[in-house]
Amino acid sequence: QVQLVQSGGGSVQAGGSLRLSCAVFGYTYSPDCMGWFRQAPGKEREGVAALVSDGTTKYVDSVKGRFTISQDNAKNTLYLQMNSLKPEDSAMYYCAARFTRNCPLSTDYGYDLWGQGTQVTVSS
Repeated sequence: QVQLVQSGGGSVQAGGSLRLSCAVFGYTYSPDCMGWFRQAPGKEREGVAALVSDGTTKYVDSVKGRFTISQDNAKNTLYLQMNSLKPEDSAMYYCAARFTRNCPLSTDYGYDLWGQGTQVTVSS
């Protein structure tokens, strides 16, 4: 059974950096798309960044130039490096995976697997 196990996150002051990790366990076929989503209290979950198996990356406009999605294939781990953090980045962050190359950020529909979530809090 495939599992996504997250680590990282925490609290940081505005302008600081954090890195989230998402380890993939138990897969037979590698996901074609992996992404990061976030959900703040009272708000809908939104896509933040996605990485397609061909190396294509996607970012929501609000994080472009500040966040970087990457993966270490040897460690079967997905990362989200978050720099220049802002208070509005505070949310619960989730990694997700799907087995198609269609890798949207506009919806979480179709993502088959989810991590347990990790909290990111940015203070001003």
